[in-house]
Amino acid sequence: MSDETTAAERDWRSAAACRSADPELFFPISAFGQALEQVAQAKVICARCPVRRECLAFALRTRQAHGIWGGMTEEERAFKFRPRSRSA
Repeated sequence: MSDETTAAERDWRSAAACRSADPELFFPISAFGQALEQVAQAKVICARCPVRRECLAFALRTRQAHGIWGGMTEEERAFKFRPRSRSA
């Protein structure tokens, strides 16, 4: 990773709305019960984040398998960005 890339990644992270939030909020342990409220709270923070797109792009580029990134859960990212098969 180049110094330029590293600096760019630090820049968007330093502007993230989640910096002052509990990191565990963005990594719920399930998709049911109390975790649904946790996901909703994390998405509220993401919705007002000035670097939401950069965060989502990072998660997709680095294939983050867990957590809420750019306002999307791992399931939402997998569904929206999965390769689509071509029908013949």
